[in-house]
Amino acid sequence: MMKNTLMRFKLPIICFIWEIAMIILFGVFVRYNHEAGPNWAEFKKTRNATSDIENDFYFRYPSFQDVHVMIFVGFGFLMTFLQRYGFGGVGFNFLLAAFGVQWALLMQGWLHYFKDGKILIGVENLINADFCVGSVCIAFGGVLGKVSPVQVMIMTLFQVTLFSVNEYVLLNQLHVIDAGGSMTIHTFGAYFGLTVTFILNRPQLSEKNNKEGSLYHSDLFSMIGTLFLWMFWPSFNSAISYHGDGQHRAAINTYCSLASSVLTTVAISSLVDKKGKLSMVHIQNATLAGGVAVGTAGEMMLTPYGSLIVGFICGIVSTLGFKYLSPILASKMRIQDTCGIHNLHGIPGIIGGIVGAVTAAAATEAVYTTAGLTKMFPLVPGFRSPSIQGGYQAAGIFVSLAFAFVGGTIVGIILRLPFWGDPSDENCFEDAIYWEVSCYIFLKFKGPANEYFDGTDEIFSPEWSRTWLQCLPVPQFQVPVRCLSHTSKSEISALIGLVLQWRTTAMLDCAVCPEGRG
Repeated sequence: MMKNTLMRFKLPIICFIWEIAMIILFGVFVRYNHEAGPNWAEFKKTRNATSDIENDFYFRYPSFQDVHVMIFVGFGFLMTFLQRYGFGGVGFNFLLAAFGVQWALLMQGWLHYFKDGKILIGVENLINADFCVGSVCIAFGGVLGKVSPVQVMIMTLFQVTLFSVNEYVLLNQLHVIDAGGSMTIHTFGAYFGLTVTFILNRPQLSEKNNKEGSLYHSDLFSMIGTLFLWMFWPSFNSAISYHGDGQHRAAINTYCSLASSVLTTVAISSLVDKKGKLSMVHIQNATLAGGVAVGTAGEMMLTPYGSLIVGFICGIVSTLGFKYLSPILASKMRIQDTCGIHNLHGIPGIIGGIVGAVTAAAATEAVYTTAGLTKMFPLVPGFRSPSIQGGYQAAGIFVSLAFAFVGGTIVGIILRLPFWGDPSDENCFEDAIYWEVSCYIFLKFKGPANEYFDGTDEIFSPEWSRTWLQCLPVPQFQVPVRCLSHTSKSEISALIGLVLQWRTTAMLDCAVCPEGRG
């Protein structure tokens, strides 16, 4: 059955109504906090501050900007690896993040910063909102290319809500340490996305669609996202750590773990290939696993060599997951994980939670000093010892998983409703369904395309503007012919006729344009 993917009214209605709702809610509830408001001059006297430079903005803003780049550029470009879904990867990530940060400021504000009927926000709120949206970006990676922009917005609305409640339970009720979000961001985001993907399973997708792959240039764009994420991850894990030694340790530990995971990723990627070649999928993703896994223990006394060990293990586990586990999840468990979020965020997130629990349980005054131990952990004399704190840290993993599985199931069922405009199996991973793009037709040849064209052949026809044949090395010798403008069926037929006149030995078929042009 042909699905109605027209977004002309659905998407504008959602965007307009929800943004108007944000304006009203912000007007009623949101105000500047003491460090952003006009009473800063009086407030700094109560804190014995002698200069405006002691405003929290100057401590937090550099980290905020790094995290902000990770959310919009890092995650956005990481998702551009699909050969015909680059616009959707970076564009829909932009959309969900822009809406998500607004809703996160409200949800987190009501739970953490609500005072006298108002939500007081400053630069730290912006960082926490970005963290919340980071979990949505992770979940989006699981359904990338298979949902409509309206479904993306619906998923963002519910996931931000669930994330905020889960975060409140872990940080305010269980009092766990998770500054870098191994549990709250990565574990929750990954398994929420995988659960939604499971509910939205498309059994015939692999048979009807062969666009879930990459090209040379799309992998290169995705690598840009990887490098931005890799460079700024120390800021991500240390952004909301307490000032001083904890924040310093978080940056150092993340730095070391990331570096270690790169080497083991490269080693395993080469080892599992029969010809010893590297896989760009592994390099784009598994090299980041070390940053995920030290999110919880980053500000603890993990030690530099301990961080290297964590990165070493995660690089191996993540790469093997991409190589062997992802195909099993798709074929045996109905989990079609587009971006491999299970291997980059799910498993490393759980490892990070375990590392945090062990590190907390092993904490001693000899290592932290009495003052440092009190500052690091919310220990209550006679109630919480380091070992008990470790137990609470471990419990945080299971709480995050529970929120992810239950919440993901409910949201997945909602997203299965037939009126959200999701694409058919044939049109998944295709930008032209929701974006204005150049028209593509496909020619299939008997043998390698370079036997027929060298990439410089030109076609001239009265019905056509000048058009170039781009002979790209894609599977099954399918060669995209990029038209400068959308064309009619008769014009496409004319092109095929001209090509046949040139190379009568060519055996070619014309695929239907995604917008029905030919």
